[in-house]
Amino acid sequence: MTHTLLRGAATVLTMDDGRRELAGKDIRLRGGTVAEIGPALRADGAEIVNAAGCLVTPGLVNTHHHLYQTLTRAVPAGQDALLFGWLRALYPIWARYTPEDVHLATLCGLGEVALSGCTTSSDHLYLFPNGARLDDTIDAALQVGLRFHPTRGAMSIGESAGGLPPDSLVEREEAILNDCLRVIDAFHDPAPGAMVRVGVAPCSPFSVSRELMRDAAILARDKGVRLHTHLAENDEDVAYSLATFGCRPGQYAEDLGWTGADVWHAHCVKLDRAEIGLFARSRTGVAHCPCSNCRLGSGIAPVRAMRDAGVPVGLGVDGSASNDRASLLAEARQALLLQRVSRGADALSAREALYVATRGGAEVLGRDDIGQIAPGYRADIAVWDVAGLESAGSWDPAALVLAGPGRVRDLFVEGRRIVSDGQLVTVDERTLATRAAHAVARLVDG
Repeated sequence: MTHTLLRGAATVLTMDDGRRELAGKDIRLRGGTVAEIGPALRADGAEIVNAAGCLVTPGLVNTHHHLYQTLTRAVPAGQDALLFGWLRALYPIWARYTPEDVHLATLCGLGEVALSGCTTSSDHLYLFPNGARLDDTIDAALQVGLRFHPTRGAMSIGESAGGLPPDSLVEREEAILNDCLRVIDAFHDPAPGAMVRVGVAPCSPFSVSRELMRDAAILARDKGVRLHTHLAENDEDVAYSLATFGCRPGQYAEDLGWTGADVWHAHCVKLDRAEIGLFARSRTGVAHCPCSNCRLGSGIAPVRAMRDAGVPVGLGVDGSASNDRASLLAEARQALLLQRVSRGADALSAREALYVATRGGAEVLGRDDIGQIAPGYRADIAVWDVAGLESAGSWDPAALVLAGPGRVRDLFVEGRRIVSDGQLVTVDERTLATRAAHAVARLVDG
């Protein structure tokens, strides 16, 4: 059986339990896993990939995205607004989406994160205009070849009922729960090495009812899948929780069954000390999205305090409408910079930022089979060429987030090559960009 041998990597940043950094080693990928690591391994009929002069890391893990937003980057309306105003500006555009738009946006978004070294991505799709379904995103992920954690999101409280989204984008709660059951039964794979795992993800406390939050948690635990939503993203979010529910977001989540090792929340910028303690005790995960938090003026999440307390923390790019880019490596760098500007230059190291981007993300998504390079783990590998100008002069190539490069040279998912020599091989970048331009022109005309 054909397998792959990565030959002579300058440095292998394993992120294993010993945090080993290996020089001049080969890595054998066979049967979807890392089979062997060592010096001068025998070829044994393998496809040889020359990794001389390269840094090799585990594939990065994206714990929060809204892939459908890839067709709405840098929209002038709402470009300088806070969260709620930004959403109100963009909801009418998203309401015009077709299923083909959702599929195309997902192809583009997953291709983009792959080029940043990402091998596993979650997605939070919470609106389904004009017949769109979660199936559209899953099909796109299969085409690109990334490991995928789609979550069936939802909005059920529209403007007429005191919610934020327009009524045209909300669904009946019974229909939401029934479709959650459908997509879990159709696509969720709990097995080790799974390429698709489905989660349940009501959008946010300001767009669904308490009853839906409670029922979604019950359904997810009955089916053995994970739970995801937005929480404590900014001051507006906290004020809404206090005014509407009479409690802070952490208490709201706990009351409705939304804490535990099977739950992860996006953003959590405004968690206070008690909420951090709650998340640490319950092993509730957090998807930290630093670039989006900056773009929307939400604030600096207390990542240092969360990690010190033992809260599982991963990174997310968030939607391209609130980030405008989708690079996991850029998120790792921004996470490092924000903690340092908030807490001092020793608040977060480059290696810890990469840990959060790999093993941290794997833990948040409930994966014990990815996130490190070690025998028996899935063959999700990023190869970075550190011989170019972006890295020229760097004394520490393993400090990837400080010096670059920004684009991965080769990317393997389950041992299959997704990026080769800096180019996607599963989908055509130029064709996708052209199709995206046509879709945007139609949405602008609308």
